[in-house]
Amino acid sequence: MTSDFEPDRVERAASALRAEFGADPDALIVLGSGLADLVDSVQDPTVVDFGDVLGYPKPSVAGHSGRYVFGRLGGKNTLVQVGRFHAYEGHSTDVVVAPVRIAAALGVGTMIVTNATGGLHGGLPPGTVVLLDDHMNLMFRSPLAGPVHGAEVRFPDMSRPFDPELQALALEAAQKNGIELRRGVYAGVLGPNYETPAEVRMLASMGADVVGMSTVPEVITARALGMRVLGFSVVTNPAAGLGSGDNTLTHHEVLEMGKGAASRLGTIVQGVLNGLE
Repeated sequence: MTSDFEPDRVERAASALRAEFGADPDALIVLGSGLADLVDSVQDPTVVDFGDVLGYPKPSVAGHSGRYVFGRLGGKNTLVQVGRFHAYEGHSTDVVVAPVRIAAALGVGTMIVTNATGGLHGGLPPGTVVLLDDHMNLMFRSPLAGPVHGAEVRFPDMSRPFDPELQALALEAAQKNGIELRRGVYAGVLGPNYETPAEVRMLASMGADVVGMSTVPEVITARALGMRVLGFSVVTNPAAGLGSGDNTLTHHEVLEMGKGAASRLGTIVQGVLNGLE
């Protein structure tokens, strides 16, 4: 089967972005649903739509505008990916993780990935920012399946998917700014439907704290490329069966709660970038 984003296409996309930006980024930030307000803090921004990068498709999910914003953030040249692709949209995993591969081709060594999630227990109410310690791949597919892509290793070690030194910077930034930062495990599921109450109980019993429909493919790919990874979840809703009333879940609710937490998360992210060497 032919890849949708072969290594040579990744290199051409990276070259096109390098020409637009005029410099290589130090870090990649991937913004999840409702978290796009972070780009307002980027200084001297250069904006490139995904569609301008070799015909890259436009995301079909509300809250994922599909553009790159390059500029200075936290004292570093930063590439902000506003929106992402999901397997549930019908994209191959090559398309889902192409932005990570393009960032690596630009020389990026650090990825900060964010997402909107459902909280799997009462200790994580909506609005909570969670520092990710680990993840579970319950999408039952790997972005590394198939021929080895570019500089990726075939069997990347996933014993520490999230970098301890970057986590320490995040905790320091949160404490310095009086922001509560919880820690937890992310369960990545395929979607696009929300989970049933029985599935929520299963995920919690397996040790997950939050659940979402992204992030895992990007983290696996970044680690296969030798990138350092830091992950955050914003709890935007209680998972099915945990809220009050009929607890009907909507994507609008996810977007609105994500916006409310974006400023706190942005403060932490900028603190991490300031601490990068």
